[in-house]
Amino acid sequence: MSHQCCNLYVDLKSHIQRINFIPMVREILRFPHPILKKPTKKVDVIDREIRELVRDMFETMYHSEGVGLAANQIGVDLQVMVIDTTPRKESPPLKLVLINPEVIHSEGSLNYKEGCLSFPGLVVEVERNSKIQFKALDLEGEERTYELEGFPAIVFQHEMDHLMGITFLDRIKGLKKRLALERYAKLQKQRV
Repeated sequence: MSHQCCNLYVDLKSHIQRINFIPMVREILRFPHPILKKPTKKVDVIDREIRELVRDMFETMYHSEGVGLAANQIGVDLQVMVIDTTPRKESPPLKLVLINPEVIHSEGSLNYKEGCLSFPGLVVEVERNSKIQFKALDLEGEERTYELEGFPAIVFQHEMDHLMGITFLDRIKGLKKRLALERYAKLQKQRV
């Protein structure tokens, strides 16, 4: 009986938070969850639901000490990402909401050791473009064009990959990939 009471309380608390637009920390899905390998869908309308999603994404990202998060990492099959590089000292502060992003141009090459909230504890060196130009809708539905380089460009490309159903492990090959998968499996066993 008390278990049902607790569930009712949790459901009621969640409902009240939704009514008051209080951001919620959502569960970050871990690899090998199938949604992480599936391309996401374009957002048709930027409405209250999308605004709530964005608030929750920022809250979840900050809670997990990340600098970027794609919607499918929290189980939402839409082309939405948030980025905030403010916590990183090697990068100028940058906070973005990007909806339906599309790459226009990329150039250069840069290797960087990346982590991923969907692969907790795993760090892998990935080759990325050093500069990237793209367009996306902001939270007001305005299309904007962006040019990023260095660390912010890496974060964008990492999150863009997520929206296309690609993980950072798909960017490495052969022995490097096998060793990374083995390290991740070991990390997951330690978490249990």
